[in-house]
Amino acid sequence: MILDKIVEHTKLRLETLKAHNSLDALKAAAKKFQTYIPYTFENALKTKDIAFICEVKKASPSKGIIAEHFPYLQIAEEYEKAGANAISVLTEPHFFMGKDDYLTEIKKVVNIPVLRKDFIVDPYQIYEAQLIGADAVLLICSLLDTNHLEEYIKIADSLGLSCLVEAHDEIELHSALEAGARVIGVNNRNLKTFEVDINTSARLRKLVSKDKVFVSESGIKTQSDISVLRQNGTNAVLIGEALMRSGDIGAEIAKLKAKS
Repeated sequence: MILDKIVEHTKLRLETLKAHNSLDALKAAAKKFQTYIPYTFENALKTKDIAFICEVKKASPSKGIIAEHFPYLQIAEEYEKAGANAISVLTEPHFFMGKDDYLTEIKKVVNIPVLRKDFIVDPYQIYEAQLIGADAVLLICSLLDTNHLEEYIKIADSLGLSCLVEAHDEIELHSALEAGARVIGVNNRNLKTFEVDINTSARLRKLVSKDKVFVSESGIKTQSDISVLRQNGTNAVLIGEALMRSGDIGAEIAKLKAKS
């Protein structure tokens, strides 16, 4: 499965990184680099209407190259100008052609929170996320059991970072809630089959209390999709491909935000 391959490559990448910069060294650096205002990501999503997390993504395993021309700084600035509440940046290099530098540079040109979207399987990556400028990290339930989720959320909390904890089904959702997740992401794309069903969010929304921030991810392309999620009490949406393929980001976001 593709997810297993991504995890395998991630662990190999971490071995190389740790050989050059140990976890202890990373922790020491993190202590000198405390987040000025904690939890900016989750607070930015607490809006009256659906909040937008707009994604900067060059490629994906299921779609291949999404953006041959990839002016990532311009894209991020256009997102902010169009009213995005936060920006998600892919940093996984092998399958998504991401870079840590993309996030660091984007953070310097926007005034909204930035999520590091990667495949976190080690505490090392959370400290690393803070040092490259992230305001939040993605934790994927299909990769982490409840104990690890709880551990990683506590590490992120100690750094002032938010966690978007991603589930795909009822079992994963229960794990996220048991671990103490405050921001629940439901991925409409099955990471094992890559099939997309937006009704996944509508179904699982009923199981999450209103004091949590509920985020719908993947496969959101139309105003109708947003309308369905809005009616189900979704707090935020994470949209990438539909915007990356758009010829006019501002117009596309305005169209998606419009109420029918």
